[in-house]
Amino acid sequence: MEQTKEFSGFIGGQKRSERVAVILAGGEGSRLKSLTRSIVGDDRPKQFCPILNDRTLLDETRRRVALGIKPENTYFSLTEKHERFYKRQLWNTRAGQLIVQPENKGTAPAILYSLMRLALHSPDATVAFFPSDHYFSDDEAFMRNVASAFGAVELDPGSIVLLGIEPEKAETSYGWIEPAQTFFGEVSRSISRVNRFWEKPTVGVAKRLMAEGSLWNSFVMIGRVDTFLGMFRKHLPDMFRMFAASSQLFGTPQEMAVVSSIYAWINDINFSTEVLERSASELLVMRVGDVAWSDLGEPQRVLGTLQGLGVRAEWMQALAA
Repeated sequence: MEQTKEFSGFIGGQKRSERVAVILAGGEGSRLKSLTRSIVGDDRPKQFCPILNDRTLLDETRRRVALGIKPENTYFSLTEKHERFYKRQLWNTRAGQLIVQPENKGTAPAILYSLMRLALHSPDATVAFFPSDHYFSDDEAFMRNVASAFGAVELDPGSIVLLGIEPEKAETSYGWIEPAQTFFGEVSRSISRVNRFWEKPTVGVAKRLMAEGSLWNSFVMIGRVDTFLGMFRKHLPDMFRMFAASSQLFGTPQEMAVVSSIYAWINDINFSTEVLERSASELLVMRVGDVAWSDLGEPQRVLGTLQGLGVRAEWMQALAA
């Protein structure tokens, strides 16, 4: 297995920035609840369940990310009420690496809170965000794509690179990224400007997008901390100001109280619709063509992934009994 790489050194005369990761593991997994309840017998979210094998999806994500980013540079966006589930899995993780939300209010607050925490001690870092409920057919190959995206951002520090997966079918339940047309746009690991996003298109639109070279949105994205914060400042200014004004208390005993007051005030906010889609013309997308991928968000997708792997998990046998 490829070992975690050291990312010191220089690129084009510029010292590489610190590379960090945030694993997004604070969601409720509501669409998969009927399946996960059958697997584990309680209401824990899917990221804390052993679905594909005897390791939880969170464990699988940690193992994957560790192929390219030091474990001590990996942070976890969590939700307080799930502590009984993540405490055991993250027992060997420093408390400072756990970014615990008082409640789940969508992906935008989770990402902004994580960025604000990172900005306290690593303001110049380049950060990769990883959902905790995805399957990749080849973890090492996928992390080589992530490393390439880090390199692209280090050459162009103002950029944010999304990883787009070459589609296997005209999937209507995924988000799609339509790249701008470029000469090398259909070469694996090529980078293009984003033309626009399509969220859960119709069958007809999905077929057209696939034929025209559009990509599935993996929601894995890489950019500098300050570049991400700039998008929040521009598109969600009220929420940004609240977090920024409170950040002086982060790392103190008052942190949870002040963050709780922010979360009590804000509504659920989706990062894709409220930030990414509004920033489309400013974003880049890297074509990932050497890895199969699945977002394990729905029961049929989980079963289809297992069938494709030729795996019959223990919980499937128990359900069939």
